[in-house]
Amino acid sequence: MGLTSDKVLALAVGSAVLLFAGTVWVWPRLARATWRAVSGRIALLLATQVALFGSLGIAANQAFGFYAGWADLFGQETGQGVVVDHTGHGGGPLQVVGTGRVPGASGSLPQIAGEVQRVDVVGRTTRIATPAYVYLPPEYFQPRHRTRTFPVAVVLTGYPGTARALVDKLHYPRTARQLAEDGRMQPMILVMLRPTVAPPRDTECVDVPGGPRTETFFARDLPDAVRAHYRVGGKPGSWGIVGDSTGGYCALKLAMHHPGVYAAGAGLSPYYRAPADPTTGDLFRGDKDLRNRADLRWFLDHEAAPDTALLVSSSKVGEPNYKATLEFIKRVEATNLTRISSIILDSGGHNFTTWRREIPATLQWLSGRLTDH
Repeated sequence: MGLTSDKVLALAVGSAVLLFAGTVWVWPRLARATWRAVSGRIALLLATQVALFGSLGIAANQAFGFYAGWADLFGQETGQGVVVDHTGHGGGPLQVVGTGRVPGASGSLPQIAGEVQRVDVVGRTTRIATPAYVYLPPEYFQPRHRTRTFPVAVVLTGYPGTARALVDKLHYPRTARQLAEDGRMQPMILVMLRPTVAPPRDTECVDVPGGPRTETFFARDLPDAVRAHYRVGGKPGSWGIVGDSTGGYCALKLAMHHPGVYAAGAGLSPYYRAPADPTTGDLFRGDKDLRNRADLRWFLDHEAAPDTALLVSSSKVGEPNYKATLEFIKRVEATNLTRISSIILDSGGHNFTTWRREIPATLQWLSGRLTDH
């Protein structure tokens, strides 16, 4: 049974309930002052608390999508994946490995409800391979739109995150479909994945010297793979990128570093400088220029202003990035070229509940800044 299985959660909750009931039932028999009775009380309390916290942890993981499975949880995903060269075998840098319905959509036909495809993406230049989900709007399958190209939004999770959470927990496909149906945004293709393309390491979308070239993957390989497989716009004005937390930092950085690729970048609860901690390791290997460019505020102060549009979000109460976000907005405004917008809530924590409140407005904002050609 997988970590995200409902059966695992039910088993954990059931174990906690039984242990609690057993503790209440057996406790009078362990009321003596002997070492066996004391050891029994300690063992029961410890087992009950482990079961209780395990249940809470599994429930939180299901709600927020921190880890995709047991190997992900225990750090056993150590490889970067195996690159399969499909040249000459009818394949390409993007392979569809499964299809499914859009959660919450009525109807099963893709020309009515749209479709979510599970894909494997292979980076031709970076040798990075990663899974992703692609949302295709109903219009993509309708005969009258068979020659139409569509704008694309790359959607990134936080760290460690799971790509499936973007579909099931943050409801990106459902929200995009409903907004387009209501006429509040244009139909867009969503390419949903996590920035952790070299698990378990958090590469912060950096081209690590001697390591994974994550920034190049998102700036070159991913767009090339999507263009080769889907009817998408080929010009910079057709592509945007959005993410939360770590994904928000990546989205802003990629839009700023590569305005010729991404015409707009939205960061939900982002931070503005790559951290250095046990999950990242040494990202820069002593390269001061690389470290500076990864600091978005330094970039605005020392590099040419990028011709792109940015959106940032925070809340006055509950988000640790509020002051940093206000400072970032001022720095962008001072460039007179880069455009900046914001979503500032009165209150809201660093969690899925807050981001679900911001996603509809964010997708509308992206839609208004992308073209379909």
